[in-house]
Amino acid sequence: MKAVIQRVIKASVSVNGELFGSINKGLLVLIGIEEKDEIGDMNWMAEKICNLRIFNDEKGVMNLSIKQDGGNLLIISQFTLCANTQKGHRPSYIKAAKPERAKDMYEDFCRLCSTILNKKTEQGVFGAHMLVELINDGPVTILLDSKDKKQ
Repeated sequence: MKAVIQRVIKASVSVNGELFGSINKGLLVLIGIEEKDEIGDMNWMAEKICNLRIFNDEKGVMNLSIKQDGGNLLIISQFTLCANTQKGHRPSYIKAAKPERAKDMYEDFCRLCSTILNKKTEQGVFGAHMLVELINDGPVTILLDSKDKKQ
């Protein structure tokens, strides 16, 4: 699994002019699911994101997680994160999970994050053409890849 995590002041996602998910202070997470991803990748990614200390404490130091800070989470599926750009100029998405499998894993990931945070997470619409708006706070943007995790 690959993720782009952005600390935001606010973020929203809409499809065909209809708002589907919106948060104020929190994290916007773009998640890419690869064919080789397993439950262990999903568990690691959810734990990492929910406990990543990228919110400021009372001294202005990035020392708090979204769990501790009380922020919200907007999770959007984005298969283009699985792009292979090593050859030529047209990305290959062969590593991306098939839509049926990716959708199930995406929904499981969203539920897992909700469980860890003990609150509802906002979501995009799997497979739809979405418009995402955000105001990045910092800016703080973190890239994660579950294949790079240390055991």
